[in-house]
This record gives sequence, C-alpha cells and structure tokens, in this order.
Amino acid sequence: MPQLDVATYAPQLVWLIISFVLLYVLMARLALPRIADVLEDRKRRREDNLSKAEELEKEAEALSETYETQLSETRAQAHAQVATAVEAAKSRHDAAIAELETGLRGKVAEAEAAIAAARTTAMADAAGIAAEAARLAAEKIGGVAVDTAAAQAAADDARKARA
Repeated sequence: MPQLDVATYAPQLVWLIISFVLLYVLMARLALPRIADVLEDRKRRREDNLSKAEELEKEAEALSETYETQLSETRAQAHAQVATAVEAAKSRHDAAIAELETGLRGKVAEAEAAIAAARTTAMADAAGIAAEAARLAAEKIGGVAVDTAAAQAAADDARKARA
C-alpha cells in the first residue's frame, strides 16, 4: 500500500497541506460567508417574527380588554333591562290585584245587600207566615175564626216585644 510506504510520506504531506489550504480558502471565501448570510437572515426573520408576535399579543390583549369592557357593559344593561321588566311586571301585577280587590269588594257589597234584602223579605214573609200559622192554629185548635189583619197585628206585636 502506498500510504504506508515511508518514501512517499513527504509528497503525501505536501499534497495534504495543499488540499487542506485549498479547502480552507474555498470554505473561508465561498461556503462560510453563504452560511453566515443564511444564519443572519434566519436570525433577522426570527427577530421580526418575535416582534410581530409581541405586537399581535399586545393587540390581542387590547381586544380582550375591549371585549371584557363591552361584555360588562352589556351585562349591566341586561341587568337594568331585567330590573325594569320585573318592576313593570310587578306594577302590572299590583294593579291587577288592586283591580280584582276592588271588583271583589263591589261584589261582596252587592252580595251583602242582596242578603240583607233577602233577610228583610224573609223576615217580612216570616211574620206573614207566622201570622197565617197562628190564625190557622187558632181555627184548628180553638175553633176560633181570626181574620188575617188581626193575626198580622198580633205577630207584629210579638216581634216588637222580642226585639
């Protein structure tokens, strides 16, 4: 093998140095600047993206604050509308109850008046019925004929004495 031949070491070392220097120059002059440019471009894009992300984050925070503010205002308006609706319903309810109570009081008064009139009529009829029953009892039991006016007068006297 020629690599292991001691006589060929010097030319191999020369060619090694020449190829190393040539590769070094090619790398330093061509490849490394291009790689440095690519790395710089990537760094610049990353920084731009980070700054854009920070701007977008600030915008998102501002939008979130605006959203929260509008949401709280809307909730406050909704609560106010609900309170207004509840008050309106309560006032309509109270008005309906008052109207119903007024109507019921009127009906109760009418019923009491009708009961009083019926009682008066019944009492007047009762006095007449009592007078007629007393007249018939006097005829049946005592065999005495009593006229209706006298029986009515006796029943009236008995009612007045009891009252």
